[in-house]
Amino acid sequence: MANINLKNREIECKIVYYGPGRCGKTTNLEYIFKTFRKQAIGEMVSANTEGDRTLFFDFLPLGLGKIKDYDVRLQLYTVPGQVKYSSTRKMVLREVDGLVFVADSLKIRREKNMLSLKDLHQNLKEYGLNITKIPLIMQYNKRDLAKQGIPLMSIQQMEKDLNRQLKVPFFPASAINGEGVGPTLKTCIKETLQSLKKQMGW
Repeated sequence: MANINLKNREIECKIVYYGPGRCGKTTNLEYIFKTFRKQAIGEMVSANTEGDRTLFFDFLPLGLGKIKDYDVRLQLYTVPGQVKYSSTRKMVLREVDGLVFVADSLKIRREKNMLSLKDLHQNLKEYGLNITKIPLIMQYNKRDLAKQGIPLMSIQQMEKDLNRQLKVPFFPASAINGEGVGPTLKTCIKETLQSLKKQMGW
């Protein structure tokens, strides 16, 4: 649940980028940070773990309007994707308000995507959260690699694997050049704010 800061008249909410190792979560956040640098509060913080990182930064999305005269302040996080960092991933999900699941389009990563989504479902459950009730956006990343002749899954295949039951919004993307990054985040923010208004009865 979002934190409400009465003194600063701010609502602080947390969006987490989740997905398997090396799917492009960090690339998403780096692109957002670079593109919206003026709206970022302070620096991007990186907590390094062997071979993977947890990244986070505060972000004031301008032009999104307010909720009941409160400014909205976002905290964007990524989690380390590798299987061995399970406890870190779970910790980062604490008090999450919205989620972006970054799936890797490479054919060889099909199983890793499905295992990571299962992991997300399980970790949310341990916090008493239901994956079908939390704002969630799917991003099918690395679509640009098709031009290099690298075997990718079709969007239809990825939808079938990951989104058949959830039926959440999805975006094809290439985080490395920013394609689909903005729309993914914008939709996640919109859905998260709607969900918060509902929770608060506003």
